Amino acid sequence: MSIRHGLLALLEQGPRYGYQLRTEFEARTGATWPLNVGQVYTTLGRLERDGLVRPDGEDSEGHVFYAITDHGREELRSWFGSPVRRDNPPRDELAIKLAMAVTVVGVDVAAVIQRQRVHTVRALQDYTRLKARALAATEAAPAEAPAGAGPDDAAAAGQDLAWLLVLDQLIFQAEAEVRWLDHCETRLVRHAERLAARRPAAARPETPAVPAREGAESR
Repeated sequence: MSIRHGLLALLEQGPRYGYQLRTEFEARTGATWPLNVGQVYTTLGRLERDGLVRPDGEDSEGHVFYAITDHGREELRSWFGSPVRRDNPPRDELAIKLAMAVTVVGVDVAAVIQRQRVHTVRALQDYTRLKARALAATEAAPAEAPAGAGPDDAAAAGQDLAWLLVLDQLIFQAEAEVRWLDHCETRLVRHAERLAARRPAAARPETPAVPAREGAESR
């Protein structure tokens, strides 16, 4: 996740200090990826080192404001104009866990899959409830901006849309994970069947090691 570019996008709307950046970042993402102030200031330090932001004064309470530079705006435009790379995917703990589970003797792989499915379905239900609440709040908001509304009001309205987009991504991701787990289970069944078919008849188990799920996708 690019905290660096997320902070640049917030600073494009005007100078801010670290705590403001943290609060606005989490408002747009529903605190799905929480930041601590230390992360924010560490990133701001790197952005300043690279000439993408600059200090822009202090308020009466000593908060140091940062502003985006022209070089920072160029970097931000490049980020928005480029696809997120998928040719070097981040490590996925679940994929690694299953890859290890099928190679370690004594691990009940079907149980690993089932526990994960239960957890993911619960998460999916939570995301769906959050989305329903977010949609209800959006529909309850005025259809038109009130007279005298400024950029801050537009930004606040955009935060609702940003949170909905994040929830959509989480829901699609959870749905895809459940389908993948079903597929893994089917693959395990077929693998067990192939192994059984290669054994002498006297050594074959009476039942497959992993029961087939009704309606599981066949691929």
